[in-house]
Amino acid sequence: MIRLREKYQKEVVPALMKKFGYKNIMAVPKIEKVVLNTGFGKQIISKGSDEQKKHTESVLEQMALIAGQRPVLTIAKKSIASFKLRQGMAIGAAVTLRKKKMYDFLERLICITLPRTRDFRGIDQKSFDQRGNLSTAIREHISFLEIAPEKARFIFGLEVVITTSAKTKEEGIELLKLLGFPIKK
Repeated sequence: MIRLREKYQKEVVPALMKKFGYKNIMAVPKIEKVVLNTGFGKQIISKGSDEQKKHTESVLEQMALIAGQRPVLTIAKKSIASFKLRQGMAIGAAVTLRKKKMYDFLERLICITLPRTRDFRGIDQKSFDQRGNLSTAIREHISFLEIAPEKARFIFGLEVVITTSAKTKEEGIELLKLLGFPIKK
């Protein structure tokens, strides 16, 4: 099996240069970073302090297994009484992947996780913004091989944002299609 980075350099770059007429290799779009994000504020608001801490640690531990590096806690910037949210409360976690870890994660995402996701029929083209960045969600984190479903005490969703250097939506879609992402027509 050809690795994703090698596939990009050997197959994707020449195909994009031919299709979009780039004169220079540096003009060809590439994946810059992948951001994994989850919010768990709703799940911990009604719990006690000890339960909140256990829940937060469990989410951080499982995201670290998925991403290969420790995530950062997302903290509430201000209090919102109707949501029972207090300033300084941990409400989510995020991790940014670049270079080798990013390509390793994308390989696992394309080949293993997306096919294992329940009722998955491909990534919709509406998930792309005008700059060619993909933003998609995975409803259950247990679809990743690193997580043992029987050991997961609760299930949370992940948002995956793939940032590209593409200038248009069409360039971003073509880049990810050539890399092997299952994108719907």
